[in-house]
Amino acid sequence: MLFGGIDVGSLTAQAVLLEDGELRASRNIRVLPNPVDSARAVWTTLLEQQGVDQGAVQCTVATGYGREKIEGSGLAQSNVSEISCHGMGAWSVIPGLRTLIDIGGQDAKVIRVGPAGQMVNFAMNDKCASGTGRFLEVMARSLQVELGELGPLSMKAREPVALSSRCSIFCETEVLHFRQRGVAAADIAAGVTRAMAERVAALARRVGLEADVSMSGGVAKNLAVRAELERLLGVRMVSCPVDPQVVGALGAARFAADQQARS
Repeated sequence: MLFGGIDVGSLTAQAVLLEDGELRASRNIRVLPNPVDSARAVWTTLLEQQGVDQGAVQCTVATGYGREKIEGSGLAQSNVSEISCHGMGAWSVIPGLRTLIDIGGQDAKVIRVGPAGQMVNFAMNDKCASGTGRFLEVMARSLQVELGELGPLSMKAREPVALSSRCSIFCETEVLHFRQRGVAAADIAAGVTRAMAERVAALARRVGLEADVSMSGGVAKNLAVRAELERLLGVRMVSCPVDPQVVGALGAARFAADQQARS
């Protein structure tokens, strides 16, 4: 049996196809201006790549931005919040998971997960970009490096700088000042990494940390951010065995399978 999950974020959209409870395939794209268009693009392309007709999928669940409209468009039969989907998706591949740190393009969430994958508590930062993937994009641009280079660069630091501001706009100004003073790019990158990790760690402390701990979202691929969070929180994170960017869509597909089983 086939089940689908669609997750539209602020910067990227993902789709997942489950077959008999196992991840068959996934796809990740940059979002289009409209969330329904993003959902349609990522979902239909995934189905075409797999040679699957949409009618063969038993149930599909949407999550993320515009999830109600995605359901209303006929692409999905129901929708579930992204917080629940990320928790369920991560728990389904890490059964001992109890805390998930999800850092997306425009928000950061720390989710406490119960023994059956259910969300039991969470904290979210969605009013400032300083703890999000967008913050890293802006800082990488200020350093004139590619986003994917920021993590490896920061791990080469000898004397990480301290960014005094909690605002991403002012942090960008500080980065430019450090560059003008001739500070090594690696030391500035490490300061950026630390500043971001401190904001996310504060969210985690509000929720309360319980092992196992893991990360999802695109920033989970930044090993420097992960290492800094481990240092600040005093934990060793469990690596996600699937692409951390598709965890939300995976959770949506798991909910689709559960809904079908209950019907």
